[in-house]
Amino acid sequence: MKEYDAIIIGTGQSGPALAGRLVEAGMKVAIVERKFFGGTCVNTGCMPTKTLVASAYAAHMARRAADFGVTIDGAIGVDMKAVKIRKDAVSARSRIGLEKWLKSLRGCTAYEGHARFVSARLVLMGNELLKGRHIFVNVGGRALVPSIPGLDQVDYLTNSSMMDVDFLPKHLVIIGGSYIGLEFAQVYRRFGSEVTVIELQPRLIQREDEDVSEAVTEILKREGIDVHVNAKCLGVTKRGKDIVVSVDCTNGAAQVVGSHLLLAVGRRANTDDLGLDKAGVAVDAKGFIQVDDQLLTNVPGIWAMGDCNGRGAFTHTSYNDFEIIAANLLENDPRRVTDRIPAYALYTDPPLGRAGMTEWEVRKSGKAALIATIPMTNVGRAFEKGETEGFMKILVDKNTKQILGASFLGLSGDEVIHCILDLMYAKAPYTVMQRAMHIHPTVSELIPTMMTKLKPLQRLEQLSEVGSAKIAAAV
Repeated sequence: MKEYDAIIIGTGQSGPALAGRLVEAGMKVAIVERKFFGGTCVNTGCMPTKTLVASAYAAHMARRAADFGVTIDGAIGVDMKAVKIRKDAVSARSRIGLEKWLKSLRGCTAYEGHARFVSARLVLMGNELLKGRHIFVNVGGRALVPSIPGLDQVDYLTNSSMMDVDFLPKHLVIIGGSYIGLEFAQVYRRFGSEVTVIELQPRLIQREDEDVSEAVTEILKREGIDVHVNAKCLGVTKRGKDIVVSVDCTNGAAQVVGSHLLLAVGRRANTDDLGLDKAGVAVDAKGFIQVDDQLLTNVPGIWAMGDCNGRGAFTHTSYNDFEIIAANLLENDPRRVTDRIPAYALYTDPPLGRAGMTEWEVRKSGKAALIATIPMTNVGRAFEKGETEGFMKILVDKNTKQILGASFLGLSGDEVIHCILDLMYAKAPYTVMQRAMHIHPTVSELIPTMMTKLKPLQRLEQLSEVGSAKIAAAV
């Protein structure tokens, strides 16, 4: 048996960063990886998918070349094998670099294999027994495979197996109209596939405000993506080489026939085969490890970081998990998960940058609030680049003057949102940015101007009164 001050299971975003900090603090560390160093982000998530987004964007802009006065002789083609080679090279660079760093890190022993708990302090890794004073679980998640009739009779893809695709699907059918599904939908449409998105909810990206959802839907439809929402009684069958997806069993036999099927309906934690029960670690009904506000499990000395704890499903939340644990463990700094402001992006083109509360959440909270919205057609930078789809929206607390949230759907929305996010973390009033001088020409230069356009946000009861008045007038 080998003894360590700390054992880290998994090399996703938070694991290696924590290993480095613990070694700096003089601890003897073991880190275990059972498959690919770097976890989801490096291998099947952010890096490879955003590399695909970049290739798809290049194809899209090439087709638009004439809009910019650029002449391209001949048809625009996409070499899918070359696209995959580039995507693999980008991932490999990070994966190999991370592996080399961990294996050369003094004070850290990197193991390759499947780690399982034997007890609250013992981990079995292959034939080796490791004992740790502190144990950190960073095993990530994987695609959720839903219970759909007939699914076990057909081949299907997930975000992971999509990484092996080096061909152009004739017709890609995607079940799931949220972040992962929509990114793949636009990417493969721009590569040249026919694409259909099937969503069970009444609209795409259901957690977003209705105006954001509608705008994204229209953008995708204009690119030729077929969208089915409110799909009920899903079923899947095989017809020759094609896959048939039933989308409505109440109003006739509506079906979508495609060549390939992608499932993008959610994620589940990689906790089924860790032996967590042997350690007494509690998980919820979906397998996510239950943690407190400082990411400690119900078992003292065992923490859970990243996607497997259900407290965030992004690379940046995973890295923040590392920062919270390191601050508490090494610096006596009581940082908490609830300190962070929700922030993320949808990497369609244009992207959606989100921070804080949605308009619906603000209305539901009952807060007295102000709202400002500006279309991207008012942004000079967007006109110059020929990318004017979308809008920007900011919500402010009327009393404290602090920003409650923002949705930036448009050119550079994923970057510009940080102007808002940083102000929110500073707990500064919106008037600070209203007085700021931003650089021209940029997208963010319009934010101070937006602050002068703030107007009262109608509350839910006011909306109900307006709706009732309209109904009464119509009657």
